[in-house]
Formats: sequence, structure tokens, C-alpha cells
Amino acid sequence: MLAGAKFYNMGVNSVSGAAFAPVLTLKDLAPAVAFYKKAFGAEELLIVKNEDDSIHVAELSFQGMVFHLHQEMPGPGKERAPETVGGTTVDLGVFLDDPDSLMDSALAAGAALIHPMKDYEYGYRQGSFRDPFGHHWTLQKKLANAWTGVVGPDGQKEG
Repeated sequence: MLAGAKFYNMGVNSVSGAAFAPVLTLKDLAPAVAFYKKAFGAEELLIVKNEDDSIHVAELSFQGMVFHLHQEMPGPGKERAPETVGGTTVDLGVFLDDPDSLMDSALAAGAALIHPMKDYEYGYRQGSFRDPFGHHWTLQKKLANAWTGVVGPDGQKEG
């Protein structure tokens, strides 16, 4: 436990059963909390503050999904923020009923477009962005009449 840490529980955790809750590592959490609230309409469920009142951990929720933000910590074996490692090895894929509106909201809040929203032959509507902290997000929706054949490396039907 953090000496002198302050805990603020903003809501009831409604997660029950199995759930995937990614943890995003960042250097400074306060701007990230503000971004995700603006871009996703995220709600704060839990905030853990350091002695200096900076945020150490944040638990956020949007559209029924929970994710965490964690302050980068020194030492071996600790997770690193994308800016520390010069990139990211993870793309956060999120299925939504309306990925286009969340994409618009994220871009308006300061995200950088990687791939615009597009319908693909393999039956998904997808687009991706990089948030201001270096994390990559793919917003997607399965389309009703998805094609089930072979898709080449360019995302197009083969044969």
C-alpha cells in the first residue's frame, strides 16, 4: 500500500463474473483522466492519489467497460508508458454499437487518426487512433452480412 495514499471511490463497481480490464501505464494520469472523460464520456470509479496529490491509479468506465490507468513506476519488471519506450505493443480493440461517433469524439478531444472508419471485406467496420499518451485504440463493429471467405494481407478477398 502507498504510504499516505488517498482513495476516492466514485461509484459502485458493477463488474461481475469474467471481464477484461486493461491497465494503461502513463507518466501523468490527470491529463489522461480528463481526456478519457471528454473523448469517451468515461466515469471515474476509483482514484488513488499519491502523497503529493498526483494520481497513482484511476479506474474508469465507459459503455459498461472498465479500464485502469496506472502511474509509471521505477524499477525492473515494471510496465512503461508508450513515451518511455517510444511506442506501444498493444492495440486496444473495442466493439461498439456506434464506433463512428466515439471516433469523432476521440478525435475532437485530441486523439490522432491512424486509420479512418471503414467497412472491410472480412465483416468489420473499423478505425483506429492514437490517444495523446501514445496508446492505440481500434474501434469496431461486426457487420450484419459478414463475408466468411479468405482475406489477403491487404484486407481484400482472395480468389
